[in-house]
Amino acid sequence: MAAPRAAIRFDLADIVRAHRAELESVAPLSARQRRVLTDIEMCRTAALGGHLDQCITCGYEHPSYNSCRNRHCPKCQALAQERWIEAQRARMLDVPHFHVVFTLPSELRLLAAFARRAVFRVLFHVAGKTLASFARTRLKATVGATLVLHTWTRKLEWHPHVHALVTGGGLSFDGTQWNAAHRAFLFPVKAMGKVFRAKMLAALRREYRRGRFKGFDDFRDPEGFSRLSHSLAKVDWYLYAKPSFARGKYVLDYLGRYTHRVGLSNSRLLAVSTEAVTFRTKGAGTTTVDPVTLLRRFVQHVLPSGFHKIRYVGLYASRKRLQQACSVLGQRLTRRRKKTWREHLRKLTGRDVSVCPVCGSPLPAVPLPIARAPPTRAA
Repeated sequence: MAAPRAAIRFDLADIVRAHRAELESVAPLSARQRRVLTDIEMCRTAALGGHLDQCITCGYEHPSYNSCRNRHCPKCQALAQERWIEAQRARMLDVPHFHVVFTLPSELRLLAAFARRAVFRVLFHVAGKTLASFARTRLKATVGATLVLHTWTRKLEWHPHVHALVTGGGLSFDGTQWNAAHRAFLFPVKAMGKVFRAKMLAALRREYRRGRFKGFDDFRDPEGFSRLSHSLAKVDWYLYAKPSFARGKYVLDYLGRYTHRVGLSNSRLLAVSTEAVTFRTKGAGTTTVDPVTLLRRFVQHVLPSGFHKIRYVGLYASRKRLQQACSVLGQRLTRRRKKTWREHLRKLTGRDVSVCPVCGSPLPAVPLPIARAPPTRAA
């Protein structure tokens, strides 16, 4: 019987190389977006250099090229995620955590696309303030939360929202006890939605008065912002909340899937041709678009330069308060030895790249020259 054929693996980089010129002919790209596409094109190619694994015992050779390390690149996130999880493991409280999602209503998406840095900063600030407010009134305590920004749906459409992993309880204000939340219930979702809405509208009003939205078409009319505010005050703002895992150890693995996820991973690409790309959406669902539309959707999720998409709130933002919480819970902050990339890779793949896969001898790495130095700025 014939051996089963290996599944074809597709790469976003190949789509970029084939259709980037067409994309740029129909859509103006920022320097930041062009740089991201350039990095994805060159990632793990001779353009960035690398090393040659060369066994002196059996003659086995295997070239390995450097990664671009761009946070939007689908090939560069596995090791980055593993490093982040390892760093957080030493400071994650071993308590139940809840998963809360703060989503901007559709009426605000155009503004968020126009003034990304300002709106995202406000979204993070208000999500943290909303959690702190309910912790103060409901638990009489300070909770800890890790917030992660996402801007996409599974179809790569524009949909800004923040994922929050929140401790199921908090440290009392006097620092003497841990006030636990109900195991299946953190805070009332509808009440949180109303507070989130009120705080967000107030914060956006302040940004508007500071001129952060100057040039936005809908606000050229002096009454434009007021009309938007009045309409937003009448709709429900979507909040999603559910218990996550019972212990911090499992919360980290769960959260890691969100912190370093990119809009489209290579594993979701199911079929690629010059006319169409099919990729997996949710569950068994799929969607098909032409390659230029795919790239156009992808680049809209490029974050502003230097913008941190992971933020910490409450106990996780204060080492002193975190140490107090650990003391009350009978836990302790630990210091872990920083692992090398080879150790992280071995954990992820089971492969020890320091040993020849053919004969098991030590496998020295010989540096490879850079075929073409990456540009200092996007073309």
